[in-house]
Amino acid sequence: MKITIIGSGYVGLVTGACFSEVGIDVKCVDVDQQKIDNLKKGIIPIYEPGLENMITRNMDKGRLQFTTNVSEAVKGADVIFISVGTPPDEDGSADLKYVVQVARDCGKYMNDYTLVVTKSTVPVGTSLKVKNAIQEELDKRNVNIAFDVASNPEFLKEGAAIDDFLKPDRIVVGTESARAEELLKMLYKPFTLNGHPIIFMDIVSAEMTKYAANSMLATKISFINDIANLCEIVGADINHIRKGIGSDGRIGNKFIYPGIGYGGSCFPKDVQALIKTAKENNYDLQVLKAVEAVNTKQKSVLFNKISNYYNGDLKGKTIAIWGLSFKPQTDDMREAPSLEIVKKLLKAGANVKAYDPVALEEAKHHFGNTITYYDDQYEALIDADCLAVLTEWPEFKIPNFKIIDRLLNTPTVFDGRNIYDKNEMAKNGFYYSCIGIDTTSEVLKPELSLAV
Repeated sequence: MKITIIGSGYVGLVTGACFSEVGIDVKCVDVDQQKIDNLKKGIIPIYEPGLENMITRNMDKGRLQFTTNVSEAVKGADVIFISVGTPPDEDGSADLKYVVQVARDCGKYMNDYTLVVTKSTVPVGTSLKVKNAIQEELDKRNVNIAFDVASNPEFLKEGAAIDDFLKPDRIVVGTESARAEELLKMLYKPFTLNGHPIIFMDIVSAEMTKYAANSMLATKISFINDIANLCEIVGADINHIRKGIGSDGRIGNKFIYPGIGYGGSCFPKDVQALIKTAKENNYDLQVLKAVEAVNTKQKSVLFNKISNYYNGDLKGKTIAIWGLSFKPQTDDMREAPSLEIVKKLLKAGANVKAYDPVALEEAKHHFGNTITYYDDQYEALIDADCLAVLTEWPEFKIPNFKIIDRLLNTPTVFDGRNIYDKNEMAKNGFYYSCIGIDTTSEVLKPELSLAV
């Protein structure tokens, strides 16, 4: 079987690499010549653990190819996956111009039966637009070539995408013909041999499933953050509440960790797009509107804590930041809370010194020379007035607190991810502030110092 993946971004690269890993011939297409040239040299444009080695291995075996030639890649393909971007428009709706253009290219160049599958996250009804665009191009050519469309949304977690693809929780497929279903069943057979389910449904339901899944996860995050903010007011400990409710099987313990809001390429965009879809259909998604509002507000919570600690005067203060990516194991900073926090710190007159294991180059695209970047987490602390932890990278979880105390001007830590224990921080002489826990009584008068 030969497949073509149009769009060599995050989803396209992971999809292409993983399909080639099980022996399928894959062509990945992108209009960016520089990106394709780099990929042919094994230079990967994103950070994803294990992806570079997998791509290089399968290129060497001849199963994975990269090209900018759309017509060549479309001709002879059994299945074409559309994996281009769907950025949000100003009104929150998904911009489908790239998806529709790929569909037109399929109609221009296909020469035999082809199954065209939307892998990109697209609103309900997109597959019909894809189908119409393909048919319009076939009509222009005055040819009668059979084709099918399908929806196969991805459920990849950045930082664990390869594992998610090779050992999926589920594979969701929306089809409208038995032929398309059988073809996709054959394609995904290597990934279902160990019992991982493939769930077939109609196309509209498959498109909705992706948005509903991401919106539910976003809802859990905003819910626990809202509860965390209330906990600080009433004196409750969100960590206890999280464990108490997470032990309920109906709720579960995933995505109920308090923090400084969700970010990334999926949750913000998908929540907005689903709200827009509802509005276009004269329905008001009140819960998701609240989810988005809570998340927007949550991105300012840590800045407010820092500002309040310094009585609203941050001018001339130096803030050390650990973590800029929206989550660990990725360099993705799209909609990252760090963007909002750093922007507010700079506007308030503070100096920012930042460290991130992999996202520094990406950060430079956002902040330029307005902040100072460091390749060592401890070097970023020298002469800083406090430390703010924005991403829960593993290397931050058990740091050398003696070094932190010695390098900071004062032992002050603002933890946006609740990775430290409030009692230990107080015992060791730190002013410590986190999310959803009233730490005032423990930290205002520390009796010990770790200074050496």
